[in-house]
Amino acid sequence: MIYLLYIVVATAVVWFSILASRYIDMIDRTTKLSGAFLGGVLLSAITSLPELFTSISATILIDSPSLCIGNILGSNLFNFGMLAVVILLYIKSFSSSQLSRSHIIVVLLLFMMYSAVALNWQYMSDKNIVWAANGIPYIYISITSLIIIALYAFSVKYLASDNGCECCNDDECEEVTLSRRAIIVRFVAASIGIIIASIILTYITDEISVRLNLGSGLAGALFLGVATSLPEVTSTISLFRMRNFNIAFGNIAGSNVFNFFVLTIADLLYTSGSVYHFGDAKVINLTVFGLLSTSAVYLLLRFRSPWIKALMSLVMVACYLAFLMV
Repeated sequence: MIYLLYIVVATAVVWFSILASRYIDMIDRTTKLSGAFLGGVLLSAITSLPELFTSISATILIDSPSLCIGNILGSNLFNFGMLAVVILLYIKSFSSSQLSRSHIIVVLLLFMMYSAVALNWQYMSDKNIVWAANGIPYIYISITSLIIIALYAFSVKYLASDNGCECCNDDECEEVTLSRRAIIVRFVAASIGIIIASIILTYITDEISVRLNLGSGLAGALFLGVATSLPEVTSTISLFRMRNFNIAFGNIAGSNVFNFFVLTIADLLYTSGSVYHFGDAKVINLTVFGLLSTSAVYLLLRFRSPWIKALMSLVMVACYLAFLMV
């Protein structure tokens, strides 16, 4: 019964995500906001909210930092793996499209975030700042979280000032017949649907992982990571079909950056230690493959050759598959 419920709720997530991607595409064509900002900040924040609720639950309610970081890093690795698959399917159109240069900066910032987390291995940056009043601590946060917050703020500021580019030809775009107000209302409604369905899906996948007796790190990466990534993946596929590659790529890259910001929120709320916990070997593997996958994404953006883009896409897929096998 629980597996059937999983399929039903997952279908709802997919449907709401398709609607959200359609409305964000309409917003892109009816406002002066850049596609990089819409995908990298607005849509990515909406589709990443399931990771936020899941991570808070993992740290506060379940007291499992490995589940939290496994969820985030697993979701990021899955996002890039699925993005690579979609790029391979649309390799010709994607290679000829003009993406915003801001995506390169965001990917570099993402690499720095991975590096900051990696430094916690062997306790190289396992330091925390504690603010206390009358000897009672009330703020407990890792230095790694402060670094990630600074990098995330810079990425948002950069995307907000990006002028973007027009990446959807008029002949390929669906005619917008709704008013701007109607588009925004429907986008908000679809976003709420994504959040509610994703939260339900998270609890279902958590129950499935318990029944299968998986470790917290693997369960977070495999079940929760994949489940909470459904909104990003579905909306990206929908945007690729509409040839809006700028928002589609920004959605995945922005979601991965936002996921790291989610880690800082979980770290701030977790008073029993740090969420950057490397006690589970799966977390180490996720960090290593995450760095490799992010490097491949950077090279994919730097070179226009379809062959190089295809090769880097295969590397991204290989990183996720290698994690599953290791």
